[in-house]
Amino acid sequence: MSNLPRANKTLGQHFLVDQKVISAITSDFEESAEAIVEVGPGPGILTESLSQKELPLHVIDKDERFPEYLEPFVAKENIHITDALGWNFEEGFKEWGYEGKRVWLVSNLPYNVSTPLLIMFLQAPTIQLMTLMFQREVADKVFAIDTRKGKAMNSLMALSQTFFDVRLLCKVPPGAFAPPPKVDSAVLSFERRENPVIPLSDFRNFEKFLRHLFQFKRKQMGKILKGQFSSDVVTKSLEELSLAPNLRAEALDLSDIQNLFMCLVRHQKEEK
Repeated sequence: MSNLPRANKTLGQHFLVDQKVISAITSDFEESAEAIVEVGPGPGILTESLSQKELPLHVIDKDERFPEYLEPFVAKENIHITDALGWNFEEGFKEWGYEGKRVWLVSNLPYNVSTPLLIMFLQAPTIQLMTLMFQREVADKVFAIDTRKGKAMNSLMALSQTFFDVRLLCKVPPGAFAPPPKVDSAVLSFERRENPVIPLSDFRNFEKFLRHLFQFKRKQMGKILKGQFSSDVVTKSLEELSLAPNLRAEALDLSDIQNLFMCLVRHQKEEK
């Protein structure tokens, strides 16, 4: 711990130091991955173990202090000092020769940008596997850890679980980090669904639909949907799926949401 650099609070940095958690993360998909990309490697705490997997490895970090820490584990040309939020992952994968490989993305996500990064990762088809650390409150919005069933559904959960099979890998207390954050964390494991009910090409429309649906999740669903679709389209869709218009969005399960989106889109096309 003594040789760690000072954490940059503006970048949301907390360095993982718990060996059990490090081992759980870095062994998650070691048997099935064919290439690895680590986002936010910091001073190489996970990178050291990942570099021992004998798989192609690239790392992306915004902090210019870290190459000297990473170079013992990663080839210099495979260290990319840039903001991952502005990175085109699919172009990068082509350049690295990752196309057609089962790519595993690993990240101890900076808490302040974890949601936009996750949404980027979900859209990159070459990323087949992910092991991601979140603030526990955010993890709970992707995979219900603390929220009881029937109240858990939200836009991020529906979006994530439509395109990936998600499971809880481990819970992580503040003491696993230096410096300790003020909140608990959790690591989630993601495996891309081969044939998602909603095709990846519809990602942006589905995301827009989910944001609208859950923006006022305690309002009656029929009223919310009429802000995005015609009254006739909403009525037909809800009747076809036997969904009451006074239902709240948070009470729906994943298949209800997926079927509702597809039904609304179909009736909207018919109306035109």
